[in-house]
Amino acid sequence: MLENNKFESDVWKLIGEFSKKSEVTEIVINSTNKIFVEERGLFTQLQKKLDLHSIEKFIQEVAHFNNKKCNESHPLLDGNLPDGSRINIVHMPIAANCPAITIRKYLKSIQKFKDSPGIFGLNEKWVMFIIALVKARKNIVISGGTGVGKTTFMNLLLQEISPFERVVTIEDTLELNFDLPNVVRLEAKEIDQISSKALSIRDLVKNALRMKPDRIIVGETRGGELFDLLVAMNTGHPGSMTSLHANSASETLNRFEMLYMLAGYDVPLLAIRKQVATAVDFVIHLGRNKEGKKVVNEILEVTQMIGDKIAVQQIAELVDKNRLMPTKVTTTVLSELEPFGIKNNFFQDF
Repeated sequence: MLENNKFESDVWKLIGEFSKKSEVTEIVINSTNKIFVEERGLFTQLQKKLDLHSIEKFIQEVAHFNNKKCNESHPLLDGNLPDGSRINIVHMPIAANCPAITIRKYLKSIQKFKDSPGIFGLNEKWVMFIIALVKARKNIVISGGTGVGKTTFMNLLLQEISPFERVVTIEDTLELNFDLPNVVRLEAKEIDQISSKALSIRDLVKNALRMKPDRIIVGETRGGELFDLLVAMNTGHPGSMTSLHANSASETLNRFEMLYMLAGYDVPLLAIRKQVATAVDFVIHLGRNKEGKKVVNEILEVTQMIGDKIAVQQIAELVDKNRLMPTKVTTTVLSELEPFGIKNNFFQDF
């Protein structure tokens, strides 16, 4: 994570030491003597200690790098380190006694399904099915809790998009890491000391509609941008994707409704549900199995409206917390997936 010598705080040395370990995915500093690293899904406390002065110096260096402020008056910072790793800082007095720092390590190597056998607990058949959803340009929502790999999974999906398509990605902080030729990457911008103009995720989604994209990818949906994303999914941008915090695949749709209403739209609930039902094709829900490994827990298909409810069907579920298995339900879009290798008997041989 330390890529040049202009940073002087001792914290960079600590980060640099553990960033070289491929299995380390997170580094967190809770206080001067409570420092943890996440490795293979488990947090381990380090027998190291930092002084408050070094931590504060590090924070100011990170803030300067991101053209932001982080102090008692501006206690929250969300940004990047020079290597692309994501960092979140909560300054005192919001964080008691010591600033809280969370670093999610940037993966320099671009992952692909074909190079990562068994990733997210998926066998070859499930990988083929999920790739077929991407190639058939189905609108996909990736759901799950914090730290289950939603961004990593989205990167895998993005790698399967045709190089002939134009893609616009929109993120709070640049995290997506993939290799496509015709891509525009947009990052939301807070008010900072350089400019008084903020650009929200919603501003960027609305602008993306004018950029003639084949697909719009929103790193994470959190608010009013949901309205514009659903409009895009319904009007000429099939194959768009986003991620959302939720505890289950079915709860994801309820979260969509809640975000819609919290954004202040004066729209009847039935109209919201119709918009969601016609926009979203599949929800892929991620979690962890009993060993703590990141897995696909469930695949849900959104089919239609029945009365005032959104009709869904579960295509796959995790059995015994270890193996993703098809349910007795066959997807309604099987004919659209057939050109990509998904035949009528696909779900019969697992």
